[in-house]
Amino acid sequence: MVERDLSEAIRIRINNLMKENDLNESKLSTLAGISRSTISRFLKKERKYLRIDVIEYICEGLNIKLKDFFDDPIFDNINITE
Repeated sequence: MVERDLSEAIRIRINNLMKENDLNESKLSTLAGISRSTISRFLKKERKYLRIDVIEYICEGLNIKLKDFFDDPIFDNINITE
């Protein structure tokens, strides 16, 4: 069992969705209507957190529900203590 913090799980999930949809950061930012630097800085760990509304924009751009974003085994063993 691998324990992750929530931000790391979100990073992994976004990267997995980008691969599944053959997207790069630029294409995802266009679909989501957010700046590429927001996505890039988060994925490179230059930004620790991603606001929930930004995750919602990403979900809208990918035509998935927020519930489906978090309904992934990557979120099963999250360490939320910080």
